Amino acid sequence: MESTRRAAPSPAFAPAPTPSVAHRTVDGYLMATFPWYGLDDAYTGPRWLMQVGTAADGTVEHGSTGHGEQPSLRLEADPHEQRFAVVVTVASRPQRKSADGTGTLEATSVSSAAWLAGSGLLSCTWPTHMDRALRQDWLDQQTALAWDLADHLGADGWSSLTLPVDGVPTSFHYRDSAYGWVLAGSGDDGVHIGAYGRGLSAYGLGFSVIADLAAYDRPRPAADA
Repeated sequence: MESTRRAAPSPAFAPAPTPSVAHRTVDGYLMATFPWYGLDDAYTGPRWLMQVGTAADGTVEHGSTGHGEQPSLRLEADPHEQRFAVVVTVASRPQRKSADGTGTLEATSVSSAAWLAGSGLLSCTWPTHMDRALRQDWLDQQTALAWDLADHLGADGWSSLTLPVDGVPTSFHYRDSAYGWVLAGSGDDGVHIGAYGRGLSAYGLGFSVIADLAAYDRPRPAADA
Protein backbone atom coordinates (compact mmCIF):
# COMPACT_ATOMS: atom_id res chain seq x y z
CA MET A 1 0.00 0.00 0.00
CA GLU A 2 1.32 3.41 -0.90
CA SER A 3 1.74 5.62 2.14
CA THR A 4 -0.05 8.95 2.37
CA ARG A 5 3.21 10.44 3.57
CA ARG A 6 4.97 9.71 0.33
CA ALA A 7 1.97 10.44 -1.88
CA ALA A 8 1.28 13.87 -0.44
CA PRO A 9 3.04 16.84 -2.01
CA SER A 10 5.94 18.13 0.07
CA PRO A 11 5.07 21.04 2.34
CA ALA A 12 8.56 22.53 1.84
CA PHE A 13 8.71 26.15 2.89
CA ALA A 14 7.82 28.59 0.17
CA PRO A 15 8.20 32.36 0.48
CA ALA A 16 5.04 34.39 0.84
CA PRO A 17 3.75 35.47 -2.57
CA THR A 18 4.78 38.65 -4.31
CA PRO A 19 1.90 40.91 -5.42
CA SER A 20 1.99 39.48 -8.95
CA VAL A 21 1.17 35.95 -7.78
CA ALA A 22 -0.78 36.68 -4.60
CA HIS A 23 -4.17 36.21 -6.28
CA ARG A 24 -3.17 32.76 -7.55
CA THR A 25 -2.20 31.73 -4.04
CA VAL A 26 -5.53 32.90 -2.65
CA ASP A 27 -7.33 31.04 -5.43
CA GLY A 28 -5.70 27.80 -4.33
CA TYR A 29 -7.01 28.24 -0.79
CA LEU A 30 -10.48 29.15 -2.05
CA MET A 31 -10.64 25.87 -4.02
CA ALA A 32 -10.49 23.80 -0.83
CA THR A 33 -13.66 22.03 0.36
CA PHE A 34 -12.55 22.16 4.00
CA PRO A 35 -11.96 25.06 6.41
CA TRP A 36 -8.52 26.55 6.92
CA TYR A 37 -7.05 27.04 10.38
CA GLY A 38 -4.68 29.67 11.70
CA LEU A 39 -3.75 31.15 15.05
CA ASP A 40 -6.70 32.60 16.92
CA ASP A 41 -7.35 36.27 17.68
CA ALA A 42 -5.04 36.22 20.70
CA TYR A 43 -2.19 36.46 18.19
CA THR A 44 -1.93 40.01 16.85
CA GLY A 45 1.19 39.83 14.68
CA PRO A 46 1.66 39.51 10.90
CA ARG A 47 -0.15 36.74 9.00
CA TRP A 48 0.76 35.48 5.52
CA LEU A 49 -0.23 32.78 3.06
CA MET A 50 2.26 30.10 2.07
CA GLN A 51 1.08 27.39 -0.31
CA VAL A 52 -1.45 24.60 -0.84
CA GLY A 53 -0.78 20.97 -1.74
CA THR A 54 -2.97 19.15 -4.24
CA ALA A 55 -3.62 15.57 -5.30
CA ALA A 56 -2.97 14.35 -8.84
CA ASP A 57 -6.50 15.33 -9.87
CA GLY A 58 -6.07 18.87 -8.57
CA THR A 59 -8.04 18.38 -5.36
CA VAL A 60 -6.65 20.54 -2.57
CA GLU A 61 -5.36 18.25 0.18
CA HIS A 62 -3.53 20.55 2.60
CA GLY A 63 -2.02 23.99 2.98
CA SER A 64 -0.14 26.27 5.36
CA THR A 65 -0.55 29.74 6.82
CA GLY A 66 2.31 31.69 8.37
CA HIS A 67 2.44 33.92 11.43
CA GLY A 68 5.25 36.19 12.59
CA GLU A 69 8.55 36.62 10.80
CA GLN A 70 9.15 34.88 7.50
CA PRO A 71 11.93 32.30 8.00
CA SER A 72 15.19 32.98 6.23
CA LEU A 73 17.70 30.45 4.92
CA ARG A 74 20.55 32.92 4.79
CA LEU A 75 23.66 31.35 6.22
CA GLU A 76 24.36 34.40 8.35
CA ALA A 77 20.88 34.40 9.86
CA ASP A 78 20.57 33.00 13.37
CA PRO A 79 17.61 30.57 13.26
CA HIS A 80 17.13 30.89 17.01
CA GLU A 81 16.38 34.60 16.65
CA GLN A 82 13.51 33.97 14.23
CA ARG A 83 9.96 34.10 15.63
CA PHE A 84 7.31 32.37 13.58
CA ALA A 85 4.55 29.77 13.71
CA VAL A 86 3.08 27.94 10.72
CA VAL A 87 -0.30 26.21 10.88
CA VAL A 88 -0.89 23.27 8.54
CA THR A 89 -4.45 22.20 7.72
CA VAL A 90 -4.89 18.69 6.30
CA ALA A 91 -8.18 17.47 4.86
CA SER A 92 -9.51 14.29 6.45
CA ARG A 93 -9.61 11.79 3.57
CA PRO A 94 -10.68 8.14 3.60
CA GLN A 95 -8.68 5.45 1.88
CA ARG A 96 -8.85 6.16 -1.85
CA LYS A 97 -7.44 5.04 -5.18
CA SER A 98 -4.13 6.31 -6.43
CA ALA A 99 -4.06 8.60 -9.45
CA ASP A 100 -3.26 5.77 -11.89
CA GLY A 101 -5.94 3.51 -10.41
CA THR A 102 -3.51 0.70 -9.69
CA GLY A 103 -3.37 1.01 -5.91
CA THR A 104 -4.78 2.75 -2.88
CA LEU A 105 -3.65 5.61 -0.69
CA GLU A 106 -3.92 5.48 3.07
CA ALA A 107 -6.43 7.72 4.77
CA THR A 108 -5.03 10.97 6.08
CA SER A 109 -4.58 11.12 9.85
CA VAL A 110 -2.97 13.07 12.65
CA SER A 111 0.28 11.42 11.54
CA SER A 112 -0.15 13.10 8.14
CA ALA A 113 -0.33 16.49 9.87
CA ALA A 114 2.68 15.62 12.03
CA TRP A 115 4.77 14.68 9.00
CA LEU A 116 3.81 17.79 7.04
CA ALA A 117 4.64 19.97 10.05
CA GLY A 118 7.91 18.17 10.77
CA SER A 119 9.18 18.33 7.22
CA GLY A 120 8.00 21.94 6.98
CA LEU A 121 10.14 22.89 9.97
CA LEU A 122 13.13 21.11 8.48
CA SER A 123 12.76 22.84 5.13
CA CYS A 124 13.10 26.28 6.75
CA THR A 125 16.04 25.23 8.92
CA TRP A 126 19.70 25.68 8.14
CA PRO A 127 22.34 23.95 10.30
CA THR A 128 24.82 26.81 10.46
CA HIS A 129 27.79 24.48 10.94
CA MET A 130 27.06 22.65 7.67
CA ASP A 131 28.38 23.42 4.20
CA ARG A 132 25.69 24.46 1.73
CA ALA A 133 26.59 21.58 -0.60
CA LEU A 134 25.73 19.04 2.13
CA ARG A 135 22.38 20.51 3.11
CA GLN A 136 20.27 18.39 0.72
CA ASP A 137 21.74 15.18 2.12
CA TRP A 138 21.01 16.42 5.62
CA LEU A 139 17.47 17.42 4.64
CA ASP A 140 16.77 14.02 3.04
CA GLN A 141 18.04 12.20 6.12
CA GLN A 142 16.07 14.34 8.55
CA THR A 143 12.89 14.12 6.45
CA ALA A 144 13.09 10.32 6.57
CA LEU A 145 13.39 10.60 10.35
CA ALA A 146 10.35 12.89 10.42
CA TRP A 147 8.35 10.18 8.59
CA ASP A 148 9.25 7.64 11.27
CA LEU A 149 8.49 10.00 14.13
CA ALA A 150 5.09 10.88 12.64
CA ASP A 151 4.22 7.18 12.41
CA HIS A 152 4.87 6.71 16.14
CA LEU A 153 3.12 9.60 17.86
CA GLY A 154 2.81 7.63 21.09
CA ALA A 155 6.52 6.88 21.33
CA ASP A 156 9.16 8.58 23.44
CA GLY A 157 9.94 12.10 22.30
CA TRP A 158 6.29 13.10 21.91
CA SER A 159 4.33 14.61 24.78
CA SER A 160 0.72 15.72 25.17
CA LEU A 161 -0.24 19.37 24.98
CA THR A 162 -3.78 20.77 25.32
CA LEU A 163 -4.51 23.90 23.29
CA PRO A 164 -7.77 25.63 22.33
CA VAL A 165 -9.24 24.95 18.89
CA ASP A 166 -12.16 27.28 18.25
CA GLY A 167 -12.21 27.77 22.01
CA VAL A 168 -12.46 24.05 22.81
CA PRO A 169 -9.55 22.42 24.70
CA THR A 170 -8.00 19.91 22.30
CA SER A 171 -5.22 17.39 22.79
CA PHE A 172 -2.15 17.62 20.56
CA HIS A 173 0.98 15.55 20.15
CA TYR A 174 3.94 17.84 20.80
CA ARG A 175 7.66 17.51 20.13
CA ASP A 176 10.48 19.97 20.75
CA SER A 177 13.93 19.94 19.15
CA ALA A 178 16.99 22.10 18.62
CA TYR A 179 15.38 23.49 15.44
CA GLY A 180 11.95 24.32 16.84
CA TRP A 181 8.74 22.59 17.82
CA VAL A 182 6.11 20.50 16.03
CA LEU A 183 2.60 19.56 17.08
CA ALA A 184 -0.36 17.73 15.53
CA GLY A 185 -3.97 17.03 16.41
CA SER A 186 -7.47 17.05 14.93
CA GLY A 187 -10.18 19.68 14.63
CA ASP A 188 -13.94 19.17 14.59
CA ASP A 189 -14.43 20.17 10.96
CA GLY A 190 -13.09 17.11 9.18
CA VAL A 191 -9.48 18.30 9.25
CA HIS A 192 -6.23 17.48 10.99
CA ILE A 193 -4.14 20.36 12.30
CA GLY A 194 -0.36 20.49 12.37
CA ALA A 195 1.89 23.34 13.38
CA TYR A 196 5.57 24.15 13.66
CA GLY A 197 7.54 27.14 14.76
CA ARG A 198 10.50 28.72 16.41
CA GLY A 199 10.87 31.63 18.81
CA LEU A 200 7.14 31.65 19.67
CA SER A 201 6.16 29.31 22.49
CA ALA A 202 3.70 26.62 21.44
CA TYR A 203 2.25 26.59 24.96
CA GLY A 204 0.53 29.94 24.52
CA LEU A 205 -1.04 29.31 21.11
CA GLY A 206 -4.64 28.74 20.10
CA PHE A 207 -6.20 27.84 16.75
CA SER A 208 -9.39 28.86 15.00
CA VAL A 209 -11.06 28.63 11.60
CA ILE A 210 -9.97 31.46 9.31
CA ALA A 211 -13.11 33.48 8.64
CA ASP A 212 -11.52 35.81 6.10
CA LEU A 213 -8.47 34.87 4.05
CA ALA A 214 -7.95 38.56 3.27
CA ALA A 215 -6.36 38.83 6.72
CA TYR A 216 -3.58 36.61 5.33
CA ASP A 217 -3.37 38.16 1.88
CA ARG A 218 -0.46 40.40 2.79
CA PRO A 219 2.47 39.70 0.44
CA ARG A 220 5.80 39.94 2.26
CA PRO A 221 9.37 40.17 0.93
CA ALA A 222 10.70 36.80 -0.21
CA ALA A 223 13.24 35.15 2.09
CA ASP A 224 16.68 34.35 0.76
CA ALA A 225 17.11 30.70 -0.23
